[in-house]
Amino acid sequence: MQKPKVVIIGSGPAGLTAAIYAARANLSPLVIEGMEPGGQLTLTSEVENFPGFPEGIMGPELMENFKKQAAKFGTTFELGNVTKVDLKKRPFTLWMDSKEIQADALIVASGASARWLGIESEKKFRGKGVSTCATCDGAFFKNLDVIVVGGGDSAMEEANFLTRFCKKVIVVHRSENFRASKIMVDRAKKNPKIEFVLNSAVVEIKGGQGVEVAVVENVKTKEKKEITVQGVFVAIGHVPNTKIFEGQLKTNENGYLVTGEATTQTNIEGVFSAGDVHDFRYRQAITAAGSGCKAAMDAEKYLESLHL
Repeated sequence: MQKPKVVIIGSGPAGLTAAIYAARANLSPLVIEGMEPGGQLTLTSEVENFPGFPEGIMGPELMENFKKQAAKFGTTFELGNVTKVDLKKRPFTLWMDSKEIQADALIVASGASARWLGIESEKKFRGKGVSTCATCDGAFFKNLDVIVVGGGDSAMEEANFLTRFCKKVIVVHRSENFRASKIMVDRAKKNPKIEFVLNSAVVEIKGGQGVEVAVVENVKTKEKKEITVQGVFVAIGHVPNTKIFEGQLKTNENGYLVTGEATTQTNIEGVFSAGDVHDFRYRQAITAAGSGCKAAMDAEKYLESLHL
């Protein structure tokens, strides 16, 4: 395979938007899709907040459209994971197991993976009542009861947000102490729609076509009780997919890539970041797509400066 000028790691909204822009700039990008092409949106049912789709669109269909558009302009795709990188010399070298790929510029759009509860039943109901994004899915639970699992700022934020739609929000946390800031906890406690079930964990989710019951276990007494709810929002954090870049790309204390203030460039010239792999604040498809656009434009300018 001819050496691509730009390699993009990741095929979510950030990676595929970067591919569209890079391909239209005649950079013939290669997208390494990972083993779950399309990223987290492929686990989402209906997407109602992506501009241009007033009736909403299914997550997998939206990502298929992204891919078709990138392919139309000359993007090529490789299915699989990058297992190792060498960013210390140019051209950059990436490995997919034993396969070696070189690139003049690299866009890292490998995303962040939501932390799940780790119980078997949650897999069955992903996209059918179990979610990791209140902003994405909250409106589907109008006048219904839901659980938010977690004790950090994001859990308190999601709980408060969900009260705009839901009849009742039950925060389940395995401790009586919170990692969330006091102001966020106080705000949640003052909200009449929010209840707390502390020292407890969700150990099973039951239902038919959707969530109907969450089984909650007290971590001290081991006593179990069933709570009737129609949704479970898991808010116990995200893990950025940056492990293969350890020791080469600069990350913050939580493992997210660090970029320049007004650019998508990382600490290595020619390596750019897009989407949730560095954005731990917004984590939306539209913001990921926007940063993919910026990363591709930054990569184009970088390659121009090298006359490549």
